[in-house]
Amino acid sequence: MTGSPRLLDGKRCGDALKADIATQAEAVKASRGRAPHLAAVLVGNDGASKTYVEAKVKACGSVGFRSSLIRLPETISEEELLARVRSLNADPELDGFIVQLPLPAHIDADRVLQAIDPKKDVDGFHPQNVGNMVLGLPGFLPATPAGICELLKFYHVETAGKHCVVVGRSNIVGTPISILLSRNAYPGNCTVTLAHSRTKDLASITTQADILVVAIGKPGFITADMVKEGAVVVDVGIHRIPDASKKSGFRLEGDVDHASVRDRCTAITPVPGGVGPMTITSLLLNTLKAAS
Repeated sequence: MTGSPRLLDGKRCGDALKADIATQAEAVKASRGRAPHLAAVLVGNDGASKTYVEAKVKACGSVGFRSSLIRLPETISEEELLARVRSLNADPELDGFIVQLPLPAHIDADRVLQAIDPKKDVDGFHPQNVGNMVLGLPGFLPATPAGICELLKFYHVETAGKHCVVVGRSNIVGTPISILLSRNAYPGNCTVTLAHSRTKDLASITTQADILVVAIGKPGFITADMVKEGAVVVDVGIHRIPDASKKSGFRLEGDVDHASVRDRCTAITPVPGGVGPMTITSLLLNTLKAAS
């Protein structure tokens, strides 16, 4: 038992970074006559996507950015969406934009993401930006992994020489955070193991982790018996679980069973309020970089 773990509060960290972003945004506006401008493209009416996009638009306003929300019908064709992407690429008043995922099943998300101008790809998903990340070259880092790194830095979590286990190998979180934490930088210099759904005897791997990053997409998947005593746990997951006792009718849970795990770790991200706010803050940092 480690006692009460330190909460890696993404809202607190994000607020501190946003104060600095707002100052820099004012400088950008003064030097070129307009504020940084971020657009978000929302296709269809997915509830979670709508919530995320609205939070991003609200965050833009809090730091003095201009924001545009482009709502498109679920029935839009792939070619129509690609045409809209090309028009955003060509818009000189726009510094960066995102196409909110997931997209409807009839649209090839990879084709859409690859059509975004890498210089406006503030989500960091374009192959050119991913390649720059792998090589340590300048570019836009994927927002959630970059946000995790900012959070570890803010709370002075020691990473050099630590064994980091990442559970989940998505292109959005798992694979890029494994690359970032293995780089010769801070946060970084970890020995990284990337585990996933095909990993045999997963608990034997996760219990070796000094830093455990979980992005597996399954609520409460990581339990106390899978966590090393004294580990730092970063829970990327967020799920709506039906709960009649809540006014909203649901509660939010992560990929980690916090009730059992928290007593084993020295630090843990809350859900909500951990990684989520940092993803939005990273998007603002990327947009500021694009505007600068």
